Amino acid sequence: MSLDWGVVRDEAVPPRGAPPVLPPEALGRFPETSPAEEDIPMPRTPWPVRAGRILLVIAVVPVLLSALYAFVPPVSTLMLARWATFRSVERDWVPLADINPALPRAVIASEDGTFCSHWGVDWGAVRAVIEDASEDWPERGASTVSMQVAKNLFLWPGFGYVRKPIEIVLAHWIELTWSKARIMEVYLNIAEWGPNGIFGAEAGARKAFGKSARNLSPREAAIMVAALPNPIIRNPARPTAGQIRRAARISARSAQGPDTSCLSRL
Repeated sequence: MSLDWGVVRDEAVPPRGAPPVLPPEALGRFPETSPAEEDIPMPRTPWPVRAGRILLVIAVVPVLLSALYAFVPPVSTLMLARWATFRSVERDWVPLADINPALPRAVIASEDGTFCSHWGVDWGAVRAVIEDASEDWPERGASTVSMQVAKNLFLWPGFGYVRKPIEIVLAHWIELTWSKARIMEVYLNIAEWGPNGIFGAEAGARKAFGKSARNLSPREAAIMVAALPNPIIRNPARPTAGQIRRAARISARSAQGPDTSCLSRL
């Protein structure tokens, strides 16, 4: 016989003798986050912090690459740009010992007379450029070989007032981590030395004179240096009368014996 008398049991009430039901907080569990709370956006990183992180990465990359390039043949940003646009690059890396000493001697005589004594920047030349500059733009540059290496490896052509401070810092870093012989070796192997993607002394000498850089004469070395810094217009394979005159001046300076003591074999 039933004794319920029509009373409906509350199913939420545990039966007699069952263990008590504890709230979620007591078990270390908390209710699910409400939809309103899930929609709250996370705070964004301020743009100065993001910009600082980007600049830090940009600064670290050349430092790491310069350590690598102290031992392996590097490539220039101009070479990378040509590869990225599916244009050809011709470059045969050769050690400094396989380049006729007349070529680095001509480079020092023409491009950087204090190469063996400065630490990346010729501040005397920089001051002279500032004093001689017109109101709008300097009429001549003061880039050392080390600065040109820094620009060719890590930076870009143009926008000199933006690029130069970075170039100076990188030139000092290269001088601290590389020997002078290595700096000259890299310079001679990454310089653009003719149109249509001719890079490096070896490819330039073969294109202009049909011979290895090891066999260049002092006159031919001077003609190659006279093509810098724009070998596309001043093609050493077809020197103009102006290039021949400039090459003669470079030859005369080279004959006077510029300081090449940091390149012991010259």
